[in-house]
Amino acid sequence: MTGLRWVQLPEDERAEFLGNGGTGVLSFATDSGDPPASLPVSYGYLDDPGHFYFKLSFPPGSSKSDVVDSPASFVVFGEHDDTLKSVVAKGTLEELTELPPESAAIQRMWAVDIPAYEIFDRPRAEIPFHDFRLVPETVTGRRAMDDSESDSES
Repeated sequence: MTGLRWVQLPEDERAEFLGNGGTGVLSFATDSGDPPASLPVSYGYLDDPGHFYFKLSFPPGSSKSDVVDSPASFVVFGEHDDTLKSVVAKGTLEELTELPPESAAIQRMWAVDIPAYEIFDRPRAEIPFHDFRLVPETVTGRRAMDDSESDSES
């Protein structure tokens, strides 16, 4: 990957890259000296207002309940339009599970597409899930640009 550098991802490209759902890595802060608690997850995304939505599982023995209230970062990365791109959102999750169906947060969550994967050792119906929203404090995006692309922009 000689000559590869990263530039800021404009907001319109960021929204297109995130789409209305996909997969990424959700990481939570832990005690000083410990590595972050990182989980591969599915997400839903609404460009307006820029919120991420998650259905997190809490199977017996899961340690998620110990970290889910901690500051979080969420990373989506991959190739889109033959270009490497990444988005990092930082903030704190807000649990939506107890909100009434008519609340704006729940209505917005229903508007996204959170992919469902069968990764459990028992039927999905037996696993408790909780709904969460990340209203990011910061969102950054980057895309790869090779030297030939920068020469053509000069």
